[in-house]
Amino acid sequence: MMRKTTLIFLGAVVGALVTLLVTQPRSILIGSAARAAASDTYRELNLFGDVFERVRADYVEKPEDSKLVESAINGMLAGLDPHSSYMDPKSFRDMQVQTRGEFGGLGIEVTMEDGLVKVVAPIDETPAAKAGVMANDIITHLDDEAVQGLTLNQAVDKMRGPVNTKIKLTIMRKGADKPVDVTIVRDVIRVKSVRSHPQGDDIAYIRVTQFNEQTTDGLKQSINDLNSQLGADKIKGYIIDLRNNPGGLLDQAISVSDTFLEKGEIVSTRGRNPEETQRFNARPGDMTKGKPLIVLINGGSASASEIVAGALQDHKRATLVGTRSFGKGSVQTIIPLGAGNGALRLTTARYYTPSGRSIQAKGITPDIEVQQDVPDDLKARTDSKGEASLRGHLKAEGSEETGSQSYVPPNETDDKALKMALDLLRGTASNAAFPPNPKAAVPN
Repeated sequence: MMRKTTLIFLGAVVGALVTLLVTQPRSILIGSAARAAASDTYRELNLFGDVFERVRADYVEKPEDSKLVESAINGMLAGLDPHSSYMDPKSFRDMQVQTRGEFGGLGIEVTMEDGLVKVVAPIDETPAAKAGVMANDIITHLDDEAVQGLTLNQAVDKMRGPVNTKIKLTIMRKGADKPVDVTIVRDVIRVKSVRSHPQGDDIAYIRVTQFNEQTTDGLKQSINDLNSQLGADKIKGYIIDLRNNPGGLLDQAISVSDTFLEKGEIVSTRGRNPEETQRFNARPGDMTKGKPLIVLINGGSASASEIVAGALQDHKRATLVGTRSFGKGSVQTIIPLGAGNGALRLTTARYYTPSGRSIQAKGITPDIEVQQDVPDDLKARTDSKGEASLRGHLKAEGSEETGSQSYVPPNETDDKALKMALDLLRGTASNAAFPPNPKAAVPN
């Protein structure tokens, strides 16, 4: 609690902090080393105060104090690592919406086309779908305000809002003689982070696109739905697709892993001080009843995705197929800075797989590597350079690895990793890594 309070104070009032620290009495007896360190800190803060005042007084145009302080905070955090940052109030709200996986809105996927908002598709069972909004509709006005001139994010912000409030959309529709006005009442919209479908009549395929607050519930619902569709006894195995999943919430990575494990450690996090180490363990109950499991990963699988992949690989619960993952082995804590001040995203720990390995700047190597056939026009844009290529990244424990393929063919028939997974589960292909040997798992 003390650490969080200190960080909130430091981030929220840098300007005041300079004066406060410089003018504090120093009559407390301290050791010579601590006294020297404190003296260096006071001198550096005095330097910051001098620069701050000189910029305020002499810059060619009068700057805003708040912008100067925000820029100073951003500079301080950017010097730590690529994942620590300051979020202004709007960015903090957007992050909360993303991690909650739900918001007050209409239920449409949109894009920007020729300065207007185009509906990609309405989401089933949402207010927009029920009101008759259709794919390819062009939204020209929101509550009679022209969309032309707004950015896509600005337009989306206007469409979102408190549940049970109304908004009027003016729509141009192909084949209609004149614009159509549609009034929609906002409702709770849930971001679908898990999608699933049967592969033939014997394989359950589940795609996880991110780890938000809805992910574990979505995963369990998908497993139940597939069991009902195919018949639990007829399912030969499950494919969990984590390719190009950038990660998300740590607790969701833990609970997703726990869905397939009966016992044992899932992940540990270790901060600066040994007493900050935390270990997270599985509870009894594998929803898939021990059925064969294959996890697909690639260069775009990062963070929470790597926690899941690492846990299932170390416990020999799953065989990993694809290409080496991104290599983001650090944990960020979100620290709110008080009303109207945004929040601090601070790297506070590294995480370790059950066997004790850190994947920071290394990634997870799949048990079976499968490279995709990439079209010539995409070859320069389909490799992830990985965590190790990011400037200022936390260094690996040992050698580092950069670069891994992240291309996923849009057509399943061209997807070599998916085909390998299907062939293994159906027994039409064999590999020494499948099925994994439970006797080689980490001790529980």
